[in-house]
Amino acid sequence: MVKSIHELEDRLAQPSDELVEEIGKLDGDIMLLGVGGKMGPSLGRLAVNAIKKSGVHREVIGASRFSSGGLREELEAAGVRTIAVDLLNDAELQRLPDVKNIIYMAGNKFGTQGNEHFTWSMNAYLPGRVAEKFRNSRIVVFSTGNVYPLTPVKQGGATEDSPTGPVGEYGQSCLGRERIFEHFSHKNGTEMTIYRLNYAVDLRYGVLLELAKAVQEQRPIDIEMGHANCIWQGDANEIALRSLSICSNPPTVLNVTGPETISLRWAAEEFGKRLGKTPVFIGEEAPTALLSNAGKSNQLFGYPKVSLRQMIDWIAEWVQSDGPTWNKPTHFQEREGKY
Repeated sequence: MVKSIHELEDRLAQPSDELVEEIGKLDGDIMLLGVGGKMGPSLGRLAVNAIKKSGVHREVIGASRFSSGGLREELEAAGVRTIAVDLLNDAELQRLPDVKNIIYMAGNKFGTQGNEHFTWSMNAYLPGRVAEKFRNSRIVVFSTGNVYPLTPVKQGGATEDSPTGPVGEYGQSCLGRERIFEHFSHKNGTEMTIYRLNYAVDLRYGVLLELAKAVQEQRPIDIEMGHANCIWQGDANEIALRSLSICSNPPTVLNVTGPETISLRWAAEEFGKRLGKTPVFIGEEAPTALLSNAGKSNQLFGYPKVSLRQMIDWIAEWVQSDGPTWNKPTHFQEREGKY
């Protein structure tokens, strides 16, 4: 059992031997743009620990607005050099140091509905400015499985070769982000990896936590979107860092998620067994869902270290012990792309 936030953060920041080896061979420092999001802080700590274990001398830099809380101080204490920056302010963007390895995590999802102009600015305009600024770097571009359309559940999820077809303006703007980075990759010869993630999970947020809390609180679970993918955040972070080693021109495209097509009815029932509750369902499973096939990622980097059942066990224990959570829902039930 993971008993505290400290234990959770330590677990998320433990590098594998494979990551340590690859970081040791990587030339240049690493900068995380948009480090203040859900995954950024643990990704920064993971990078610092991998560098320490590898014995090389590299710097990890975290750039964000740092507009609230004590995150900046926490990252500095963990060995991440922080820079406060509004990436949409071009003068501030241009003052950032030139760094060989960039992980681009900035973007906007929730609040898109009614604020579409800002979402497009963050997701499709800013990437062009960043790509020009860091034309001589290698860049891992965080994207999303939302660039794919809903696919038949029996198909096993969209592969990197599947046609894109995002539903709704958020997904459309994310495809715009990919296309803008792709354009500048061709224009400037910049090596990139397009990192299409869905859904990252830890004990404080994610589709599995939302299911567990609904079961615990006996709230009805709408299962029209009856299937999903997910991956432990620590595994997703590790793949993000290891993706620096596969950047190419034109960009490498990579789906990042767990290997299973998860029945949400089954997952809720598993939580029910652990929590001593009977899940309450409404609706019926649709024949399509937002699903990705991570076979390419598994071939390159191996299967995730944390299994689906392990995540379910940990999250059930966390919910039973009333562990702290974030109010950052995934909206995994959304079928029309309205975020």
